[in-house]
Amino acid sequence: MGPQESAQERAGGPAELPESGLQLTDHAPSNASEEPADAEAAGAPGGGRCWLCRSSPCCSRAEPEAKKKAPCPGLGLFYTLLSAFLFSVASLFVKKVQDVHAVEISAFRCVLQMLVIIPCLIYRKTGFIGPKGQRIFLILRGVLGSTAMILIYYAFQTTSLADATVITFSCPVFTSLFAWIFLKEKYSLWDAFFTLFTITGVILIVRPPFLFGSDTSGMEESYSVHLKGMIAAIGHAVFAALTLVILRKMGKSVDYFLSIWYYVVLGLTESIIVLFVIGEWSLPYCGLDRLFLILIGFFGLGGQVFITKALQIENAGPVSLMKTMDVVFAFIFQIIFFNDIPSWWTVGGAFCVVASSAGAAIRRWFQSSK
Repeated sequence: MGPQESAQERAGGPAELPESGLQLTDHAPSNASEEPADAEAAGAPGGGRCWLCRSSPCCSRAEPEAKKKAPCPGLGLFYTLLSAFLFSVASLFVKKVQDVHAVEISAFRCVLQMLVIIPCLIYRKTGFIGPKGQRIFLILRGVLGSTAMILIYYAFQTTSLADATVITFSCPVFTSLFAWIFLKEKYSLWDAFFTLFTITGVILIVRPPFLFGSDTSGMEESYSVHLKGMIAAIGHAVFAALTLVILRKMGKSVDYFLSIWYYVVLGLTESIIVLFVIGEWSLPYCGLDRLFLILIGFFGLGGQVFITKALQIENAGPVSLMKTMDVVFAFIFQIIFFNDIPSWWTVGGAFCVVASSAGAAIRRWFQSSK
């Protein structure tokens, strides 16, 4: 989903109400000292006591500041859960739109996100090109991220929602492997174990004929179509992992909205080129499909915003664990909206993939907390 990706991927504040402490001082009796009022108006710390509550500083001002510093416990996990739900609903809409090619859906999403990103870049005054030394990485991030998005949309259209969603959770395993290769990060025996466990889960879901014979029970389509969807889902996991490695390489030297800008511009360019090559460009005939296309863009953007906010106020370990709710939502939506009960092979594969992803997240969480 794009992979789910940039999340690598990743922003104004509410208007402040008039401060009651300042208003109370303005109405102080004539025999009261004017120094506290002057200090409060100037914003000087420790400027005296409030004439009403006799505290310094006024409690009506101190309490909002204290509340602002302490975020609500569990808010980051709630943001993650909400992000997982929004991404899952967007995936459901992709599955529902069957008369529009996956590449065209990607193009529509890029256009909608571009309309949101342009005002953000203008407001933040970050420019549209980026730092000179990071442009090559921004281009790679855009191309790889948009390719991952196209592949996962194709997987959603050609195979079951649960199978495609579970395969995407092999992304952390590929990320660890690529980070070891390109960034020289440590790759331990635990990482190798999680990799093998993930591969086992993927095999259970793909069910290659040379291991499972001609058994296609539980598949809603022919095995050849199922295999195409599985290859696309695995390709998404690989490209999304490469995107995360590039984002990690750039670090905080590039604004998050600028990263998304490259993602949508290059994604739109790539989608248009592919559509002209395959000759699949066509407007949706059904008005409901057009609504789905709009909702895919907004739900996908909402998912990106909430996962970014979650990572800003919560540790990456708990966020990664809560992110596994994507699989739960995918199973629920597949049963409710498509009357398709996942097979035991899919359930077993989902357990292997999600368990390895959760195990890797817990291990890194404990390592970072030491």
